[in-house]
Parts: sequence; structure tokens; C-alpha cells
Amino acid sequence: MDANNHSLVTQFFLKGLTDEPRFQLPLFTLFLLMYLASVVGNLGMILLIVLNTHLHTPMYYFIRNLSFIDLCHSTVITPKMLINFVSEKNAISYHECMTQLFFFLLFAIAECHMLAVMAYDRYVAICSPLLYNVLMNYQVCSWLMAGVCFLAIVGSTVHVGLMHRVLFCKANVISHYFCDLLPLLSLSCSSTYVNKLFVLYLSAFNILTPTVIILSSYIFIIISILHIRSPEGRFKAFTTCSSHIAAVGLAFGSAMVVYLQPSSVHSMIQGKVSSVFYTIILPMLNPLIYSLRNKDVKLALKKTYERIKFS
Repeated sequence: MDANNHSLVTQFFLKGLTDEPRFQLPLFTLFLLMYLASVVGNLGMILLIVLNTHLHTPMYYFIRNLSFIDLCHSTVITPKMLINFVSEKNAISYHECMTQLFFFLLFAIAECHMLAVMAYDRYVAICSPLLYNVLMNYQVCSWLMAGVCFLAIVGSTVHVGLMHRVLFCKANVISHYFCDLLPLLSLSCSSTYVNKLFVLYLSAFNILTPTVIILSSYIFIIISILHIRSPEGRFKAFTTCSSHIAAVGLAFGSAMVVYLQPSSVHSMIQGKVSSVFYTIILPMLNPLIYSLRNKDVKLALKKTYERIKFS
């Protein structure tokens, strides 16, 4: 389709979560509190791990990086959404929209692969404890993180690069609270076949590949746990892994609903609700999931509190 025959869109309007004015203030308050909890929780987890040397292990190295990803992920989406709750026109320029899309995809893809790396770390810790320090040394952890970053950058660059090929003519109201792939593609006045094909293929790779790695890791972990004779040992092993399983279920379940459904059955309302889980709720819950039942984190909190108190 010839771009010269159309008045190309330079600005979009975000429809948001709801059109009802009476819900705007309550939702603003709710999501503001959730965002503050996310920022405090993730920043607190990062500082706690940095300041306490007994947390300088591969497991907490990955948790620290997950907290950074969650902090950035929620910051890319939530502040703009909060502004939209209290403004009359929820406008976002084309370039701002593409920038938000790029960083949203970057941190979303990074989180998927980060959870897979963490599952592998737990597999090595429980199934090969004597070789753990060799198999998960500093160099290996660094390479795993480099792989996560590489896949995230490639995935987000491909999606946004393809989005720049799409023409937007008169329709400029995005039926979402942020610039996401499918709501943007639904506004296009040019062919989106290639874009939708890449959305399906890359989503399958970035969701299903980590899912297979995680499931495989936990099958071997469960088998190893069942061979532990001590009830205390079994309980400790299950406790170590249960938090990770909770985070994985929430992240991948909501992502699958949005990106792996056929377009014929995909609902924008369902997409919005599912998106809230992995853009706002999950980044807020992850610090709680990894700290509430963790003795090392509780000890670190106690030591840090005492350090601050006596200083």
C-alpha cells in the first residue's frame, strides 16, 4: 500500500483499562500503590543482596537481576498508565509508542528467559549439589545472563523493526493501556501478515522454550527430592523451589493467554486483564515470593536493620 495515499498517524490515543469516569480515581490509587510496592520491593531486594555478602551466590545473583528486570518492566508501563488515569486525552506520540513497545518487549522477553535460567540453577543445586560451585561459577552465570540479554535485544529489535514497516492511517485509538503488539497491529491499514507470523513464532520461542526448560528441570528436581530420605531435607528442597514455580505459573500463564491464542478467539478485554498480571502484579509479587519463605533473606533483613540501627 502506497504511503503517499494516506495521512499517516503521528500520535496515538490510549483507551486505557476502562472508559468509566467513576473508576478512574480508584484504579489510579490502586495501581499507584501497586507500583510503589513494586519499586520498594525490587529496589529493596537489589540493595539487600548487594549489601549482604552471604547472599553473593548464583541463586541470589539471578534473583537480583530478576528484580532489576521487574523494576524496569513495571516502570516502562505503569507511570504512563497512571498519568492517563488523571488526564483527559491519553495521547502518546508515534516515537514514544515505539520506544515503549521496544522496552516492554525487551524486559518481558528477558523475564521469560531469566526464569528458565533460575530453573536450571535450582536443577543443578538440587540434582548435582557437589558440582554446584563448578557448574555455576561466576563465568557461567555471566554467560547465562549475556544469553538472556542477547535474546531479549534480538526479539524486541525484530518486533519493533517490523512494526516500523506497518502503516497507520486514520485509526489512532489503541484499545489498551500501553503500546502492545496486537492492539497496534489491529489499527494498521497495511498488511500485517508478516508481523503476526513473527509474533506467533517469536512468542512461541520465548514462552514455550523456557517453559520446556523449566518443566524438564522440575521433573528432574522432583525425582531427586523423592530420593531424599530425610523429611526435613525434602521440605527444604520443596520450599526452595515452590517460590520459583509460583512466579513461573503467573508469568507464563498470563503471557500464553495474550500471545499464543489464535487471533480469531483473542479478546482485547481478556488481553488487558492478562497484561495487568505480567506488567504490574508479577513485578510487585516477585520480591514477596522470593523473600517471605526464605531464611537467608530474612537473616539479611535482620542484619541490615541492625546495621542501620547502630549506625
